[in-house]
Amino acid sequence: MDTREDSVSGDVGSWRDYGPTDLPKPLAAALEAFAERGYDGTSIREVASRSGLSVPGLYHHYPSKQALLVSLTTTVLHDLLARSRQAIDEAGPTPSEKFDAVVESLLRFHMFRRDQAFVASTEMRSMEPEARRAFVALRDEQQCMIDEIVEAGVADGTFSTPYPKDASRAVTTMCVAVASWYRPDGSLSPDEIVHRYLQVARNAVGAR
Repeated sequence: MDTREDSVSGDVGSWRDYGPTDLPKPLAAALEAFAERGYDGTSIREVASRSGLSVPGLYHHYPSKQALLVSLTTTVLHDLLARSRQAIDEAGPTPSEKFDAVVESLLRFHMFRRDQAFVASTEMRSMEPEARRAFVALRDEQQCMIDEIVEAGVADGTFSTPYPKDASRAVTTMCVAVASWYRPDGSLSPDEIVHRYLQVARNAVGAR
């Protein structure tokens, strides 16, 4: 798989391309620490040390540990949303084609950005109320993309599920969970995982 691109660009198919993250050093250090120790178990001093900054130097860019978490999770979700939008835009016109594209995008993101996705998902509990509301709004935007595709598929007979909202949320949950177990050295390649999970996702929505 080509991993030349670090972020989504206007290139066709670039939503499938993943390279090393280009997070600022403080955010990369926070990601590493949060993934290893959790938000509550990480000190601002540890993040500063990992990023090669003094504590005052870190505070110059990010005034609190909460600010690090919010900036990191916002960056993660904007990347996911951009990739999902591009996948849908480049898919064929049918609900089935759009569904396959957005599911594949979700799966690849949660494999190739698994630490970011895992931290964003598990540390929502650590966000202050206003930050949590903003995070949930972005997460809901992603879910709405899938909801609308499934509902359109049910309306035109492409999908037969009697419960489109429940089915689309089940598919999202399945894709998000990949971040908790996927490993690059696992027995299945990313393409094999995409192939298998697309079959499961199609069954969930009653694809004909």
